[in-house]
Amino acid sequence: MKSIKITILGRPYPIKVEEHDEENMIRIAKFVDDRFRKLKEELVKQPESTIMSLAALTIAEELFSARSKSSESENDEAQLMTRVNASLERLLESIKEG
Repeated sequence: MKSIKITILGRPYPIKVEEHDEENMIRIAKFVDDRFRKLKEELVKQPESTIMSLAALTIAEELFSARSKSSESENDEAQLMTRVNASLERLLESIKEG
């Protein structure tokens, strides 16, 4: 494990990550920080805790939406493969009979 510091809303946070995850964690922290900063600019009078909660909710919403789309895509692919397999089986049967 490697100790790194990430910064969110100007505050450093020490975290431990696997060395191969360091760059990814830095990208994630930057994404979160950018989202927090954007909301902070829009909601100037709100406390940071509210901004962080709202940002976490919007990030979670995006994650759930992406997972749903991925699941739908996997289902579409599975249905396509089922149809292709059925067509191939019919073709093989017709070849055997012919």
